[in-house]
Amino acid sequence: MRHTPINPELYVENRRRLTRRLHRQSLAVVNANDVLPTNADGTLLMQPNSDLFYLTGVEQEESILVLAPDAFDEKQREMLFLRQPNEHLKTWEGHKLSQEEARRVSGIQQVRWLSEFPAEFHKLMCEVEHVYLNSNEHKRAVIEVETRDARFIRRVQARYPLHQYHRLARLLHKVRVAKAGPEIEAIRQACAITGHGFRRLLRFVRPGVNECEVEAELAHEFLRRRGRFAYNPILAAGANSCVLHYNQNDQECRAGDVLLIDAAAAYANYNSDLTRTLPVSGRFTRRQKQVYQAVLRTLRAMIRAATPGTLHRDWQKQAEALLTEECLELGLLKRAQVRKQNPDQPAVKKYFMHGLGHVIGLDVHDVGFMNEPFAPGWVLTVEPGLYLPEEGFGIRLENTVLVTADGPVDLMAEVPLEADEIESLMNR
Repeated sequence: MRHTPINPELYVENRRRLTRRLHRQSLAVVNANDVLPTNADGTLLMQPNSDLFYLTGVEQEESILVLAPDAFDEKQREMLFLRQPNEHLKTWEGHKLSQEEARRVSGIQQVRWLSEFPAEFHKLMCEVEHVYLNSNEHKRAVIEVETRDARFIRRVQARYPLHQYHRLARLLHKVRVAKAGPEIEAIRQACAITGHGFRRLLRFVRPGVNECEVEAELAHEFLRRRGRFAYNPILAAGANSCVLHYNQNDQECRAGDVLLIDAAAAYANYNSDLTRTLPVSGRFTRRQKQVYQAVLRTLRAMIRAATPGTLHRDWQKQAEALLTEECLELGLLKRAQVRKQNPDQPAVKKYFMHGLGHVIGLDVHDVGFMNEPFAPGWVLTVEPGLYLPEEGFGIRLENTVLVTADGPVDLMAEVPLEADEIESLMNR
């Protein structure tokens, strides 16, 4: 692993929080992700399964966690199954976890090899009544390839049709959304790495550089600090800054343009999220600064509004109301348009058409129920923007924020944000 080891007590407590929600006489199974193919004999890099990592700290392919808190045999109540290391694997794929290493990482004492899984699983299935199986239930997920979990569900239900099956994902969404102390520290570290990368760009961006060169500067800074990109970075100059999910990153940054940078680091599999908009020439035009200040005021207000008890729906509406007033001041909207607007499709959506933010953690768009009120321990992104394709630029600003009982904590407060500070640092 690149990151500093996390105290296994985090995973022990995470398992406790989950098993307390299971029915009596239950078992739950969590699988690693597949190693996905590309073309010919190629494969993508292994992406650790977020749920498995949350419960074990294990990032290795083909791993399986079995939880059966009421099993008669105490040794079967927590079992972790791994690929057994051998010389062939060592030569071709490198180091694999030993049983003792897996115990240290996860806090699970019963670490078995995968060859033992079928027999141990069958014994438990003959004992339990309820079975919790996992799947990706993120409401924005588009699933076109059968997952390891889906294959496992199909096999298990075909062989054991009379058990009572339950959705594990709903329980994991509830326990994962509020972050524990070590999780928050990992996100803080990801935010700090992101800040270092952004400050590097303030010294680098100038007319004539290519968007891909900007991406390379970030990659250098993130990797040297033992992080990685949390998501495909967006480096969008000029009119590209009005494309919400632009990731072509191959155009020249020209004098007079803005450069929208939506790029952040992950550390220990925990993600951060940052957006800044820079003047390529080192100075915003008067119009660019007017729009920048409007978005910045909204960002500040909506960070303050990220408090326990707030519903995401109401938070979004508050941001749209603020940006509506800003658009009136900027001459983008007229009062008559606002008076006649459809409440379900407010006029401001022409210039601010996306969500204000989302929960973040082991996934960038993390799991959780956004119809529930914010609570202490939630980590949110706050990302208002205004996009003016007719004027050739867009402005978006975004920070990662922790919700606490004492008010929101901006985890990116140290990353330059004020327009004057950004201009000053770019022209130093």
